Amino acid sequence: MKNLIIVFFLALSSAAYSQKLFASKINQVTIDADQFLGYDQFGYYYTVKNNVFSKIKDNETLEYKNISLGKITKVDLLNPLKIVLFYENFNTVILLDNQLNETQKINFSENIIPILVNAIGIASQNQLWVYNSLNQQIGLYDYLKNDYKIISTSFPESIKYYQSNFNAFYWIDDKNNWFSCDIFGKITKKGKISDFDSIEIINDYQFIISKNSILTIEDIVKNQKFEIEILEKTFKKFNYKDQILSIFTSEGITNYKITIP
Repeated sequence: MKNLIIVFFLALSSAAYSQKLFASKINQVTIDADQFLGYDQFGYYYTVKNNVFSKIKDNETLEYKNISLGKITKVDLLNPLKIVLFYENFNTVILLDNQLNETQKINFSENIIPILVNAIGIASQNQLWVYNSLNQQIGLYDYLKNDYKIISTSFPESIKYYQSNFNAFYWIDDKNNWFSCDIFGKITKKGKISDFDSIEIINDYQFIISKNSILTIEDIVKNQKFEIEILEKTFKKFNYKDQILSIFTSEGITNYKITIP
């Protein structure tokens, strides 16, 4: 009887894990790019090709390049009117307007307080999230006042992945622990994430991970996992925004509509 109960609960666990979430294909866009970065709310999509940052919609293409700063490490598209380009090798950030005109250049090596940036993103109130690897702390940099303040305690593990919005900085450490930090410096441990090749955090409790080209959406509050069914067997990158899942392959972008439970 005991063995039957164990088998029953194992079957329930397996059934829960094997739940499927079917994605409905919307369209496909042919692009020539090394990286697909995502869409904005105005229908433009963003790419990087040969280290040139591009903004594209229909027959309109805008470009920005800065050869002197080397490779683009990170692009933050959260505010399409204030795009953040991070050049890690030169410890520098470039801010662009919606026409990809350079509005500000910030060299953190010239800051009064030494800052070696490993992670960055746009925050609220004219600020940037900054992770300073010199002290392993998160700070906020006011790009209008050129003022930097440390808001968090230091943490020992290295950052494996990070993502941010206006009010929170999320990161996953080398042990796959998921944390968040708010603009007041409060750090919260969200939980532990299973191994992944790539990940995108949706909100405080949901994320999508890719492992061996299998996409899974997980909810840590409801303790649910759904495997997302798409047509592509392999892909370079995925992007999720406003119930649209975009899959980037060597042939272009395929957009799917998904409804997250």
